[in-house]
Amino acid sequence: MTARVLVVDDILPNVKLLEAKLMAEYYEVVTALNGPEALKKIVECNPDVVLLDVMMPGMDGFEVCRQIKANPLTAHIPVVMVTALTDVEDRVRGLENGADDFLSKPVNDVALMARVRSLVRLKMTIDEWRARESTASQLGVTDEALTVMTQPVEQAQILVLEDMAFDANRIVDAMGRDQNAVSVVTSGMDALKEIAVKDFDLIFLSLNLKNEDGARFCAHLRSNERSRSTPIVMLGNDTDLEKIAHCLEIGAHDYILRPLDRNEMLARCRTQIRRKRFQDKLRANYEISLSMALTDALTGLYNRRYFEVHMQKMLQTARENHKPLGFLYIDIDHFKPVNDTHGHQVGDEILKGFAARIKDGVRSFDLVARLGGEEFVAILPDTTEEVACLIAERLRRVVADTPFPCSAKDGQLSITASFGGIVLSDGQAEQMDVGALIQRADAQLYEAKNNGRNCIYFDGKGRLSTPTS
Repeated sequence: MTARVLVVDDILPNVKLLEAKLMAEYYEVVTALNGPEALKKIVECNPDVVLLDVMMPGMDGFEVCRQIKANPLTAHIPVVMVTALTDVEDRVRGLENGADDFLSKPVNDVALMARVRSLVRLKMTIDEWRARESTASQLGVTDEALTVMTQPVEQAQILVLEDMAFDANRIVDAMGRDQNAVSVVTSGMDALKEIAVKDFDLIFLSLNLKNEDGARFCAHLRSNERSRSTPIVMLGNDTDLEKIAHCLEIGAHDYILRPLDRNEMLARCRTQIRRKRFQDKLRANYEISLSMALTDALTGLYNRRYFEVHMQKMLQTARENHKPLGFLYIDIDHFKPVNDTHGHQVGDEILKGFAARIKDGVRSFDLVARLGGEEFVAILPDTTEEVACLIAERLRRVVADTPFPCSAKDGQLSITASFGGIVLSDGQAEQMDVGALIQRADAQLYEAKNNGRNCIYFDGKGRLSTPTS
């Protein structure tokens, strides 16, 4: 996963140390030595995460964070404040100004990387929803302007899985200040029963349960359809940092160390609820936009009109952020004989099944569209050539390896597809428009069609070798 991290600190050795640690994990690092420079770099470089020192002369980290979160264009960027301050009041002040987390100096490497990876995944998901909502606005479907910090934090539904009554009562007391409705359970089974009948805005999960593994239950919550997108805040001891880092890796959002402070709990709760409600509204606006004007009636995928507007926006983003952009042009092989031999009903069944497999085979933040007939495209944002090739091969196999159930005489048909791909690296998007991009990918698709079909050609790379296993 490629990502850009902005490191802000007025002490150069601190900057260099964090820069070295992040670059060792293959992150792109941008640096700033003061608050005004940081605000300028954020606009210029659009980082995925900001690591922000608190104690800086002039404009301190609290004010920098406040300005980041006050700007609608940057408010969604995660901010982690790095500080030697240990007072709970300082953490609460940062959280109230919009910070997503705190890391204490000296920075624990495990905690740092786990937190950065977690926030990068979150940022990429929100970026994709923002892009889709923005596309809908451009098409005139919705025009509501949204920011994270303007979302309400009151009257949330909160689930607490904690078998220590003292801590559970502290959470209930703290959440009551925002008129939140809190359900307390002491076992994973009881938690699942609550989740099955109620939609929660936040889950507090103890990692120190007496009779079950809290980290394992965190993984279960992430695999459960009902709780997959619900923020999880872990409760643990200072000896649980390795376990906490693991939970952040698998999808938890935040953590609080015991003894639990009511003000910090409430501040962290508000951060997560704001973010969830922001994402929920983006999703709702986007779903409103899914009308017949924007989607393909047969497959439910985006149609050519939506694709062209969204693709233009992705090209503009690639130009501004200097990040790679992948694109696949996909065509079902020998589709006309399917219609001629088996009829259009079978052809429609194949198209719907094909669309479902392609959509399920890409990543959550990729976009798939049907251009018309048997032609499909996939947009792969922030994707290197190596990753784009892997995705294309996975899609080829998803189509070719398993026959498609349908109402044909034998109850199924074997189908293959050909792929033409292109990845625009830094600078290549400057001279590219949607028409030129399609033309170059179509040229690769033509090569695939004329060299055996059921294969993949990439611009500048030629035919991909098909793995033997």
